[in-house]
Amino acid sequence: MDYQTYKPQTNLKSLVSCYWTLEVPTQTEPQKQRIVPDGCIEMAFILGENIKRYTSENEFILQPRAMVLGQTTEPFFIEPTGFVKTFAVRFYPYGFANFVSEPISNLANKETPINQLFGVKNAEDFEQKIIKAENTEQRISITEKFLLDKLNDEKTINRIVKNTVDSLLSTNGSASINSILKDDLSKRRQLERNFKKQIGISPKQLGKVIRLQTALKMLLDPKSENLTDIAYKSDYFDQAHFIRDFREFTGINPKEFLTHENLTLSTLFYK
Repeated sequence: MDYQTYKPQTNLKSLVSCYWTLEVPTQTEPQKQRIVPDGCIEMAFILGENIKRYTSENEFILQPRAMVLGQTTEPFFIEPTGFVKTFAVRFYPYGFANFVSEPISNLANKETPINQLFGVKNAEDFEQKIIKAENTEQRISITEKFLLDKLNDEKTINRIVKNTVDSLLSTNGSASINSILKDDLSKRRQLERNFKKQIGISPKQLGKVIRLQTALKMLLDPKSENLTDIAYKSDYFDQAHFIRDFREFTGINPKEFLTHENLTLSTLFYK
C-alpha cells in the first residue's frame, strides 16, 4: 500500500490541505475498509479499478470515478474490486465552498460526481486531463489550474465561519461557540446557518470530528499513553465521554481501532 501526500502551491495553500495518491495492488481476497470522518471535503479521481461503497451490510454502489466526498458524520465501508489507484485533493473545512455555488450541506455524507458541480463539459475535460496525465506532478498542475480558474475573488468565505473553523482547528476542536463569538452571541443563529451552507455540518459536529482526530493521532502513536490520558489531553470531560464520541464516529471502541483489519486505510490516512 503506497500512500503519498503533496503540498499545494502558494495561491491555494489556505484552501487546499494537500494532494494525495494511493496505490494498492490487486488482492485475491479484498476486504472492506471502514472510513471514519476527518472533517475535510475531498475531490477524488479513481484511476484504477472500481471501488464499492457499501450502503448496507450487503448492498453497495460503485463510487463515481470523478467525485467530491462531502463532510461525513458517520463511518462507511468501501471495498476495492481490483488494483487501486487514486488521485485526490483534500480541502480544508472551509476550502471547497470557494469553488462552487452549491450549498456544501447538500454534499454531506455522500459522493457527488464532479459533473453535477462544475458542468458536464468542464468536468469531463478536467477528468480526461487527469486520466491522461503522465504522473502526479502533472495531475497537480492540471488541478491547480482548474481550481484557480474557478476561484472567484469576489466570493469569499463568511468571516465568522472562517474564524470559527480556525478557532476549532487551533484548539483541536475544544473551543465552544460562545467563546469563539465572545461578545457577538447575537450572531450565533447566523453562524449556524452559514456554517452548514459553507462547511456542510454544524460547528458542534465539526468540533467533535476535529477533537476525535486529535485523539486518533495520539492513539496511533507508538508512544501513546492509556485511554484516560488520551481523553484528557484531547479535552474530553472523561474517558467515558471519549469512548462515546469515538463509537459515534467510528462504530467501534478505541482498542478495536488499533487492531481492526478493516481500518488499515483509515489508520494510514491518520498517520
